[in-house]
This record gives sequence, structure tokens and C-alpha cells, in this order.
Amino acid sequence: MTQPNIVVVMADQLAPHFIGAYGHKGAKTPHMDKLAARGMRFDAAYCNSPLCAPSRFAFMSGQYVSRIAAYDNASEFRASVPTFAHYLKALGYRTCLSGKMHFVGPDQMHGFQDRITTDIYPADFAWTPDWEAHDERIDKWYHNMQTVKESGVAIATFQTDYDDEVEFAARRWLIERGRDHAAGDVSPFCLVASFIHPHDPYVAKPEFWDLYADYEIDLPQGLSLEEHDPFSRRVMDGIEASTVPLSGEEIRRARRAYLANVSYFDSKVGAIVKALEETGQIDNTLIIVTADHGDMLGERGLWYKMTFFEHSARVPLIFAGPDVAEGTAPHACSLVDLLPTFLEVAGGTPDMLGEPVDGRSLMPLTRGEDAPEDIAIGEYCAEMTPWPVFMIRRGTLKYIHCDVDPPQLYDLSRDPDERVNLADDPAYSDAAAAFACEVAERWDSERLRADVLRTQKSRRALHAAMEAGASEPWDYNPPRDASQEYVRNHMDWTAAAARYRFPPMGETN
Repeated sequence: MTQPNIVVVMADQLAPHFIGAYGHKGAKTPHMDKLAARGMRFDAAYCNSPLCAPSRFAFMSGQYVSRIAAYDNASEFRASVPTFAHYLKALGYRTCLSGKMHFVGPDQMHGFQDRITTDIYPADFAWTPDWEAHDERIDKWYHNMQTVKESGVAIATFQTDYDDEVEFAARRWLIERGRDHAAGDVSPFCLVASFIHPHDPYVAKPEFWDLYADYEIDLPQGLSLEEHDPFSRRVMDGIEASTVPLSGEEIRRARRAYLANVSYFDSKVGAIVKALEETGQIDNTLIIVTADHGDMLGERGLWYKMTFFEHSARVPLIFAGPDVAEGTAPHACSLVDLLPTFLEVAGGTPDMLGEPVDGRSLMPLTRGEDAPEDIAIGEYCAEMTPWPVFMIRRGTLKYIHCDVDPPQLYDLSRDPDERVNLADDPAYSDAAAAFACEVAERWDSERLRADVLRTQKSRRALHAAMEAGASEPWDYNPPRDASQEYVRNHMDWTAAAARYRFPPMGETN
């Protein structure tokens, strides 16, 4: 069987609730909507940790964050952890990353043969939290309400500069693969094009802001401080949402800018798809659209991510391409499922695995078959909590546990907004007890907490040493030899022109 190409288009902080294909009435997302219409839309896909780096490391490795010690945004992603890029490369794929993956540590490739942009965030230990002072802010990076108050319009931001570069580099790389294919190289490839939008700051380009000029932006449903569970209250304190008041107009501007940035990201999806179409590679390419986590965007009074409520923990997941059925999959799944999925797509076998994985292949679901499991697992071991927080979604029930907080249980079929905690409801006592037992069986919370504290202390010491004197930075700089590009004096002009032209002279798409 021919190995299909694999293209992953990844957003940052994109809640599926703000995509047209997922039911938002005003969202302008034609490209994602079109992919969902001709493919499989997963309606209960979750991140495995609602924070950028841990979620991405789980996505890459197919392992839960507690297994690989990917606790926070300054956790090292160890070079010894196999990723889907390693396995695909071993199976003959050319692997490429364009954009953000928030790798922390000296290994900035993790199985990618090509990395064609730099990252956007630090590769060192600067953002290490401190559970011994968990209520202290890291002002150098912690989110706060200023990004809501300053939301609006700008022709350029560091995020749009970055994402425009990611799009350009990804399209150029795909065109180069088209040239290779025209020259007889039919080896498969895997491209991950990973964008920073719609991550805050909530600032949008004018042309995308204007898409929502006639759309009435709704206000989210808030909660009083007294109604919040303890973990949510800690998050609110950490992001200053409990002390900085927001006007309705400020909230609406932030939500409008977020929708505009979702449309901006959607335009990037369209650009990637167009490049595949223009180079004749679309019919043999499996396209996946997803995100690292969502954004509360004011729901319950919360913003950004870090919690296990639906707007924060759920992610879009759309498959389109060869042998993918049209439809929707209601079964719970998560980002760790993508590694075994890619392995199956590429013709690999489980005996290739260098380490156990926690996911399972989603290919049966993409074919419209039933799921053997209906579960998603989440772990949070980062800032604004002194203890690990766990989530189990099984069927329509979601259970959230932290050793120092009361448990939470929600029936999403009856309460999609998660307003009624059923943990003490007699009608759900059996379910609550079963979930509590499962948490105790899956995790040793005290041992995990001790390891989190150990790694935090180690990383802070290492970062202090790196800051104290000159050291080689880990931030990735894409190699470039301009002397071999375009036409130079050692090149034949005619040969160079023919090499770059696509389609080649005499051929049509």
C-alpha cells in the first residue's frame, strides 16, 4: 500500500467552540469547515495537559506528561524520548517542522529531518514554576488581564510576523516536495505546520477583525468568586482575574479579536491545502487540523488555559484525506492517540516502539467504525497549583481530582457548561467512587509531586548558572546557505531556472 503523506496543521490555544464546523454560528472558518465536511470531525478530543509545552510533548511522544516528566513550560523534552517524527523517519518519511513546538532543552529536532523556522518561545529553563511558592507569579511570562484590556487591532504583532513566516516556509517546503515528486522522488513526507494563533494577546489584523463588524459578540457566562472550585480560584488569582475588573466592552473586544485570529489561522489552513492542491499532492495526503489546548475566553470568569473545563481542555481534531470517511466521532480521545495513528497510517507495527505509548490508533474511527475505548486522560503539573491535577473523561462523564481539593464530576450530556458538580450527588455515587478508585490506581500523587518539586529545583539551579555567564543558547537557528540558493555565479542560469520552475516546462497541474 502506498504510504500517504501526513500534514498536521496545528493551532495554539484554539477551542473548538469557535469554529464553524463545531457549531459556532458566526465563525468565519471556511477552510476548516470544508475539511470537516469531507472528513472526520472528532467531537470529544482533548489535550493531555492544558498548557503549551506539556501538551505538545505528549502529542509528539504519545505518552502522558507524568511518564516523560513534561510538567510545565520549562520542562526539558528529553532527546531519549522517541517521537512520531522518529518513527516516521525510520519508515522512510521525510519529516519537517515549520513553526512552534516549544521544545525545551538542547535537542531542538526530536526526529524532524528539516526544521525550517525558529521557535517563538524560550528553549531554556527560564519559565520554571516553583511549587514551594505556588501563589507567586512569574511576571516575566504569566498571563494577566492586560492582554484582555489591550485587545483590538494592529497591522502587525510578533505573533503575526511569526505565523506569516511559518506559512511561507511551509508552502515553500511543500512546493519543493512537489519538485522532488516531478523529478521521480515519490518518498512520503510528514509536515507539521504549527502556528501561534489564536493564542493571546488578543490582537487581530484589520482584515480579519473586519470580518466580524456585523456580528454581535456575546458575553460569556461568569461565576462569582465564591462559586469557583479551589483550583479555579487559584488560577483566577494567578492571572489576576480575581482582582482586575473587566468591562463588558473589553470582554467583547477580546472575544472579537479571538474570533478574528481563529479566522486568521483558518487562512493558514487554506494556504497549506492550496499548496498541496497546486503541487498535485492533495490526493495522497492525510491532513489533520488540531491544537495544543483551548482558551476559556471569559467563560466562568476564567481566561487562557490551565484548567480541565471544556473550553480549555478540548481541542479541535479534524481528519481529511485518503480512506477517511465523512462524519463525526463522538468518542473521547486525546493527542497521545496521534502517534499510534500515524504509525498505522505509515505501515509501522507496535514492535517498532522504543517506549510504551499511552495512546491508541484513531484510524478505526476515521473509517467510521466504533471505538474500543471512549476515554481521555489529562494531567496538570504546572503553575498555580501546589499538587498535580488529574482529569478522566469516560463516556459523557468527566472527573477532576486534586489531592488538596474536593473532587469534581460533570455529566456533559446533561450539563455541557459544567455548572453542576455531581461528586456528592447520590445518583452518581457509584460513578464518583469508581473514578476515585481509578485515580488512586493510575497515579501516586505524592510521588509525582515530589518529582515535580525535584525537577523544578534542579532546573532553577541550572538556569541560574546559565544566566550567570556566557553559555551556548538552545534557541534554534535554522541553517541557511544562501550561496546555494537562486542563481549564483557558480551556477548555470538556465539550469537554475528549470530547477525552480514548477510545474516543470511542458507539464500542467
